[in-house]
Parts: sequence; structure tokens; C-alpha cells
Amino acid sequence: MSSSENKKRTAVVALGGNAISPPGEVDTIANQFRNSRESLVGIVDLIQRGYNIAVTHGNGPQVGNALLRVEKSLGDAPELPLGVIVADTEGGLGYMLEQTLQNHLHVAGIDCRVVTIVSQILVDQHDPALIEPTKPIGKHYDEVEAIRRRDESGWTIKQVEHGKWRRVVGSPHPKEIINKWVIERLVKEGVVCIAVGGGGIPVYREPDGRLEGVDAVIDKDRASAVLGRDIGAQDLFILTGVDYVYLDYEKPTERKIERISFRELEKLWDEGIFPKGSMGPKIGAALDFLEWGGERVIITSHDKLIDAVDGKVGTVITK
Repeated sequence: MSSSENKKRTAVVALGGNAISPPGEVDTIANQFRNSRESLVGIVDLIQRGYNIAVTHGNGPQVGNALLRVEKSLGDAPELPLGVIVADTEGGLGYMLEQTLQNHLHVAGIDCRVVTIVSQILVDQHDPALIEPTKPIGKHYDEVEAIRRRDESGWTIKQVEHGKWRRVVGSPHPKEIINKWVIERLVKEGVVCIAVGGGGIPVYREPDGRLEGVDAVIDKDRASAVLGRDIGAQDLFILTGVDYVYLDYEKPTERKIERISFRELEKLWDEGIFPKGSMGPKIGAALDFLEWGGERVIITSHDKLIDAVDGKVGTVITK
């Protein structure tokens, strides 16, 4: 590897769910491909600028659809555990993003390889999140149906709105990317790696060292921060549905954060002002990444990636 290649910046680009399946749109495969084509344009520009890149992505709507198919086929086909569904959707979305990016690069005349790696993520089998699950997945049920599902399938069920119940599962903290060495080597060689899709497949180690899967889901942004640490990335770009991180979001006192230091953001985090279900995990991921040695995090919308890198938009968080 040449010295110039060694000096390239490495970035993890974390695509939010809106990049593939925006809310309010029918989640067909054709629509997912179209949205992927639009969302990956900025990554092509990063490659042209000399970045080495790993791409992560969400899979919430796809997991929900897969669970619905499982429910409708009960009695006719074997039930799939959640861990396998996460793996299936990671592979399917990886294929979609990989092919789309390959086509973009071909049209642009860029000689760059792309590969999808279905990723296992190490978690602690004693993580409190596995003991007290809180992450909603799948469809809504009324109380009667929810209780039936709980009793027949052993699900943990919680009321998420008045009269609406959902299955909840654990969302443990990611500790390590199992195949980090492969991803790191490929990325350093200039291969774009699509990895840790949907937060990756949660696994734990038995006392004898064997890996075992666990039916849970990992937050995609938290897993992206771990991936960035494990491959030595300098940048983490978190792409979501808004151009900036906001204080007092959607309130009369709403104000955007354009630039902020690690310590300033940590203070706001400690005050508990970021919602757990939306911006909170992204802020937590940003703080983790910087604490572990990363240099810069940018949070913005997927169509503003390059403008954000150029300092025109987005929330920039640095040491």
C-alpha cells in the first residue's frame, strides 16, 4: 500500500431508515431501490474525494415486514427467530445497496469494489436490556390479541399507546464487531464495505468460546460507532431525517446546533435532553465514537452529506 493511501481518511457512513424506507411511503422493493439510488450519491462523492468508507444502514421496516410474513405463515412454514430475520434483512438490504453503489460507480467511471458483510456483533448476555426489553418491533395489537401472543409465543408485550400493544425485545449495547479484522483490511485497501446492517446480528460467547445468537436488536448508530472504533475511522457521518440536531425540537424555542465540542455535548447528554427513541441513540453514538478516538461526527440528512462535509449544513461534533 502506498504512503498516499495510508493518509486517506476513513469514514463510517450510517444511513438512517429514511434513506431506504421513508415514512408515509409504500415499502415496495422498487421504492427501496429508488430511495437507495438517491441516498448513495453522496457516498460516490466521498469516494471521489479519496475517502475509505464503510457503510451501515437501518432495517427496522424490513424486520417489521419479515415478522408480519412469519405471523401470516404460522402453521404452514417453520417460524424464524428474530436473530435470523435480522441476518436475512441485513443480507437483502446489503445486496440492494451494494448493487446500487456498484451501478453509481460504473456510471461515474470509478474503479472501486463494493462488498456486503453480514456482521455478527458481540453483546453481553447479561446486559440489563436483555432482562428488561423495551425496544418495540412488529405490528400493533389490541389487548386481547397481545395477551394471546404473549401466552402462545412467550413474547414480552407492552402498551405503547392507549389501546395499542406491541412486542418488545432487548436492545443490548454492542461491544465488538466479530469480523472487524476483515472489514478493516478491506476498507484500508479501498473496498467499500457495507456492514453492521440494522445494528448487526447480536451474539454472545459461551464460557468455552462458542458464539450463540440472541433474539434482540442492536441500535444501528451505536453499532456504527463500535465499527468506527474497530476499523480506526476518523469520521462518523450519521444520516437521518433532519438537517441538524436541535435543542427543544418542534417547540417555539427550537434552535439548531451547528458546531459543538465533545464536552459541551456530553453536558447536554448528562442533562437528559435528547429523546431516547429518536436523537438520543445518535448522540450517544457520537460521544462513544469520539471518546474511543474518533475525530469528527457529522449528523445531518442523507441528501445533505457532501454539503455537511463542506461545512455548509449539519451538526458537527469534534473533540
